[in-house]
Amino acid sequence: MTDIFVFGTLCHDRVRRIVAGQLLVTRQASLPDAAVMAARATGWPVLVVAKGQAAQGLVISADAAALDRLDAYEACFGYARFPVVVEMGGTTRSVSVYRPVVDTAQALPETDGPWSLADWVRDWGAIEEWAAQEVMRQLQSAPPDAVGRRFGIIASRAQALVSTQNWRRPALLGANPPRSDVRLVAQEFPYTKFFAVEEVTLSHRQFDGRMSAPQERAVFRASDAVAVLPYDPLRDRILLIEQLRLGAYVQQDPHPWLLEPIAGMIDAGEDPQTTARREAMEEAGLTLGALHHVARYYPSPGGVAQVLHSYVAIADLPDDITGIAGHLAEGEDILSHIVPWDLACAMLAGGDMANAPLVISMQWLQLHRARLRASG
Repeated sequence: MTDIFVFGTLCHDRVRRIVAGQLLVTRQASLPDAAVMAARATGWPVLVVAKGQAAQGLVISADAAALDRLDAYEACFGYARFPVVVEMGGTTRSVSVYRPVVDTAQALPETDGPWSLADWVRDWGAIEEWAAQEVMRQLQSAPPDAVGRRFGIIASRAQALVSTQNWRRPALLGANPPRSDVRLVAQEFPYTKFFAVEEVTLSHRQFDGRMSAPQERAVFRASDAVAVLPYDPLRDRILLIEQLRLGAYVQQDPHPWLLEPIAGMIDAGEDPQTTARREAMEEAGLTLGALHHVARYYPSPGGVAQVLHSYVAIADLPDDITGIAGHLAEGEDILSHIVPWDLACAMLAGGDMANAPLVISMQWLQLHRARLRASG
């Protein structure tokens, strides 16, 4: 057995069990002359030198199988085991601790006060449980550094799952059978990178009360996303962006550059409104005013596991606001357009708006335009 001092997220029982693949023996321990601080940008725990203090944590005992899983998981984040001496039960003990492979002041992030396990569990625990499950699945077929580079999108997908678990429709109509009326027979993940494909075999209770025969289905999984249509009520115009869309390209569309509202995936730790404002700046250099919620909806629930949040945003749209923008690191090449209201309506009626969030937001704006213009 190998003893390891853990001080951060692996102190969370459920996350630790997911990563290790089994229950582990744990004992309270402390690491002298150290403290656990919260990274300023991410809130993740960081172990720092702190003379006279003691970092509180657990010593876990891992067999060879659990150790391989723990090492691979920590390697995703650039961590490896280093020897330390901890205090445990009134005695000292030589164990190891996970630290950055390049453990220098330059490698450690800036911190912002002590890290709290309770606060982290409250804000991130459920998300990290889902994320850890996907990380461990991906490690079966990809090296840790590759999985680590994908952790942002992994956490984003995990947050999407937690968000949907916590959401309830008003259920004003419909039989609304519960999730427990679906019986999962088998589940596989044949492809998981920036997007993921999940194959399931399941049966479900039918409306006549009988269980259906097992059905094989595939689902395309993506992070939740936001679409925001900027509207200038004074000038009575909207802003659209234009970019190459691979869905249209592989569908053999002769013109796969589509006109759309500003849109982007919700990063882990963001709410939809924050994403809308961030994406508006990235894709159009635009600062948004008031955000008006249009709808929360599944774009294609028969085969796509994703929720979209659509907004119409009040914005100042002078003639010179358009240009080329986009997140360079993500390879975005985006052209923006100012569209007068009459032309926008003609485009909607004529089919020139071939993007579902744009159609939905334009229809909402047609209903509420007069109110928005009256309020200035």
